[in-house]
Amino acid sequence: MFNKVPLLRALKHDQWVRPYLHHYRKTLALAITLGVVTFVCGAGLMFSAGYLISKSATRPENILLVYVPIVLTRAFGIARPAFRYLERIVSHNWVLKMTSRLRQKLYDTLEHDATSFNSKYQLGDILGLLSDDIHHIQNLYLRTIFPMMVSWGLYAIIVVALGFLSPLMGLWMLVIFGLMIIAIPLWSVLINGARQEYEKKAKDQLYVNLTDNVLGVADWVLAGRSASYLRLHDQNERQYLATEQAMHKFERLRDFLVQMLVLLVVVSLMVWGAGRFGGQPGGTANWIAAFVLAVFPLIDAIAPLPAAAQETNVYTNSLVRLNNLDQPAPVGKKVPQLTAPYELTVTDLHYTYPETSREVLRGINLTIKPGEKLAILGRSGAGKSTLAALLRGDRVPTKGAVKLNGVATDRLGDRVADYISVINQQPYLFNTTIANNIRLGNGNASDDQVWDVLRRVGLDQMVHALPNGLEAKVDEAGLRFSGGERHRLALARILLKNTPIVLLDEPTVGLDPITEQAVINTILKQLADKTLIWITHHLQGIDEVDQVVFIEEGQLAMHGTPAALWATNARYQELKKADQGL
Repeated sequence: MFNKVPLLRALKHDQWVRPYLHHYRKTLALAITLGVVTFVCGAGLMFSAGYLISKSATRPENILLVYVPIVLTRAFGIARPAFRYLERIVSHNWVLKMTSRLRQKLYDTLEHDATSFNSKYQLGDILGLLSDDIHHIQNLYLRTIFPMMVSWGLYAIIVVALGFLSPLMGLWMLVIFGLMIIAIPLWSVLINGARQEYEKKAKDQLYVNLTDNVLGVADWVLAGRSASYLRLHDQNERQYLATEQAMHKFERLRDFLVQMLVLLVVVSLMVWGAGRFGGQPGGTANWIAAFVLAVFPLIDAIAPLPAAAQETNVYTNSLVRLNNLDQPAPVGKKVPQLTAPYELTVTDLHYTYPETSREVLRGINLTIKPGEKLAILGRSGAGKSTLAALLRGDRVPTKGAVKLNGVATDRLGDRVADYISVINQQPYLFNTTIANNIRLGNGNASDDQVWDVLRRVGLDQMVHALPNGLEAKVDEAGLRFSGGERHRLALARILLKNTPIVLLDEPTVGLDPITEQAVINTILKQLADKTLIWITHHLQGIDEVDQVVFIEEGQLAMHGTPAALWATNARYQELKKADQGL
């Protein structure tokens, strides 16, 4: 039966939780010991106080009969908060050390695999990893592992102590507390676990929909499918809420059974106490009060276990996903140092997005020679940006290959930035100085080099006119600059980086026609000696390139020079006339 618990299966090959349990085992053992002692002191306090209150209600024959309970009450009353404070310090120190190492490991893993990460995960999955999974692993320690170990320690103490006084009573407590500590938590995992897992998947799906789809909401609106998107979101949310309601119904039943077991423990102790201590001079009521009151602090430690055990299904998904990050992609032989001239070849390229069956690209073949200018056209969603990601090695082809001088671009890792630079649709400027933003292209560039690239993109006079020149702040996302100026600053970075290949991913979207043409002219002039790959949705400035390809339904529908396509291809003629408003 225990093999059916997903968490136990996941922990067999785990490289995230188990290593830290072993690494910080001494701190963990101390925290568990202090936790057990804290609850023992709480039970001792209630035991002594119960006996003392009951005994004090009658006239004692001798003051010494209440003196010992008074001392014990004071001792346990002081010890309980003291040990509780120490336990909190030790356990939080242990958790903070563990989670800091986990976060460092996660960020190091993401950074190491950054160039191909999009091939494995969508944006919503990345947000889930960063915001949820480490939090879930932290809760695995705090809400499950630590309380479970403390409860097992208390379980052993209860059974041994009562078994010493009465073997039959010890055996009875072994059964009842075993139900609360082992049977009901396991029942929660097995019965309610499927709902818990589905709830987590539904929540993750909402994450993906609300990030990936909202970022592309303009395409939904333009396609006239905004109502479809809202229906899809409502359907996912209803499924999530229905599962949550079923879980709450089960949890109420489970909590009721736990409370009935607690009542059974109390009644059992009352009956046993009356029979065991009824003939002693201390009085039956005194001992019954002591034993019954001692139960309640122990129940505080044991009662949350079923809910904590149920949460392990959520932790298992996070544990599996984090461990999957540790599986390195095959690298093969060491990547050689590439030398000019640089040629990109695309051979029988296919790509299917992860976790979907939709094939975006099907059998693309291209050769981009050194210094050549290539324009990639196509409707929104045709696969242009996916092709761009494959060209720069950000994604791994499902089939076929993209190679730079015979080396697959997805094998280049971070070194791909030495050969290919990118200007995106909305170049991002960080909230720092102009100089720092431009030096992203070359951190060792001098002020003279920065001024030179600013002059080449036509921004030197504008920057000179600013109060602090190169040290002027650009504001968050570069909002103090116009769209055209932001694109020119991005181009200045590229010029400073001086890579042989530049990829333009619709760099003039959102610009007015005059500014757009000015930016295009600047780009083409300053990158005249570079290999240029220009992804665009319309044809302004298209006559300046050497090759034009048109992607439709994942395939090349047109391929040739602008002049040849204009002379022979009716589809290209229609597209260009429509773009020019003719």
